[in-house]
Amino acid sequence: MSKPLPLAVEFQLSDGWAPASTETIDSFGVAFAALHPHPDAGFAANITIDGEIPPDDVSLSDLADASVRRLEQAAESVQLVDRREVGPDDAPALVQRFLLSAAVNDELRELAQVQVYLPLADTVDPHKYAVIKLALTATTEQLHEVLEEFQDFVRTVRPSTSEGN
Repeated sequence: MSKPLPLAVEFQLSDGWAPASTETIDSFGVAFAALHPHPDAGFAANITIDGEIPPDDVSLSDLADASVRRLEQAAESVQLVDRREVGPDDAPALVQRFLLSAAVNDELRELAQVQVYLPLADTVDPHKYAVIKLALTATTEQLHEVLEEFQDFVRTVRPSTSEGN
């Protein structure tokens, strides 16, 4: 079942990426999902958005560790390839990259996933703080094709400035 974000965000998808159906979003258990227009051997690369308001004593690394544990429960194998903090000291983000084997439509697939954890403050109430998790999942063969579009997407994510949010 989909879950709302704790903070409204705005973003821009690259050309061709399309929002997933409600059923797909619900199956991912995220707030938003988009699919790449050209699946690789039947698997559509996807971008998901999720988020939470973490307790004050929970770091980005703690959230990333919890994500590793969830992946390990869902996949046949999980290899954390890289994890690093990026961005300026006053606005750090965390990026981690995985290689994993997972059953997709009853077929074992070799996938890659890139996760980005972005701490964001609400534009109306700066004391309201959330961590937004952005993830790209693609076949290992297609990752190089979609990674730059994901990076472009990540650069567009920001707290919503629309009235009423």
